[in-house]
Amino acid sequence: MRTRQVLDSPEMGQLVTRRWTVSLLLTAALFLAYYGFILLVALDKELLARRVGAVTTLGIPLAVAVIVVAWALTAIYVWWANRAYDPAVDELKRKLDS
Repeated sequence: MRTRQVLDSPEMGQLVTRRWTVSLLLTAALFLAYYGFILLVALDKELLARRVGAVTTLGIPLAVAVIVVAWALTAIYVWWANRAYDPAVDELKRKLDS
């Protein structure tokens, strides 16, 4: 299959659409987590100043949670790419080579 045929194929269009959809959803989730935390810092300092331990305030575990969410979203993307995206790309490459 020629390069132009692969690029114009419905499979390529679906692959690009899926990649954009997954990327945008994960980006939106990270955006909500990060900017939600920043808005909480700006708008409700009293909530974040509440003690949850002898010296720890609620802000510390919430900040750590934002970092963990970022790692988790990255892991989700890597898992999806390894399971679905990379095999589809390999299939398109195989078609290009034949």
